[in-house]
Amino acid sequence: MELFEVMRTAFAARNFTDKPVSDQTLRKLLDNARFAPSGGNRQGWKVIAVREADTRARLAALIEPTFKRYVAQMQAGEAPYNTVNPSQVTDADIEAVKLPEGIISQVTQAPVVLLVFVDLSVVASFDRDLDRVGVISGGSIYPFVWNILLAARNEGLGGTLTTFVGAQEEALKSLLGVPPQMAFAAMLPIGEPVKQLTRLKRKPVDEFAMRERWDGPPLDA
Repeated sequence: MELFEVMRTAFAARNFTDKPVSDQTLRKLLDNARFAPSGGNRQGWKVIAVREADTRARLAALIEPTFKRYVAQMQAGEAPYNTVNPSQVTDADIEAVKLPEGIISQVTQAPVVLLVFVDLSVVASFDRDLDRVGVISGGSIYPFVWNILLAARNEGLGGTLTTFVGAQEEALKSLLGVPPQMAFAAMLPIGEPVKQLTRLKRKPVDEFAMRERWDGPPLDA
């Protein structure tokens, strides 16, 4: 596929056929994704490909409490898990949430699930001392993660970047035997989508890009 077509049609796929994704195909995706940039070209990423049923079931169990709180906050009109506005959702609100059947298993039961981690010992976290949640470390891992999804789209596959399991990072690392200096970055279900979407809805450039200053004029058309 042509590059811009891949970029404009790489949708968030969550429903997959039963067609398997071979190790050879995964190697092809990762062999191309690895050319993503990273700070100092340190390439601190590690990927675990999960297919075993027991591991998938345990991933689903780790995701469920986070997903329930996410839904409870959505129902309350909040932006879930944001670090700016305190949540007013109670434990009782979260417990009352009934998740639709299969909402979690549709991603944990994809033909293959990729867990991506980044080595914090090689990442320059320039915002480490600011009084807010850090985001700059992501610059050394998410280009790689997105390259995986673009490569999947190019091969007629699909996936989506999920992070729900990150709220249970210590349990996740224990489950997979991940060393302490590694941080969870993304869980990617990968497979052949049940339906290939080609027309995605996104905000126009004028809504998010401006010249020179925050209150500057939009870029010329």
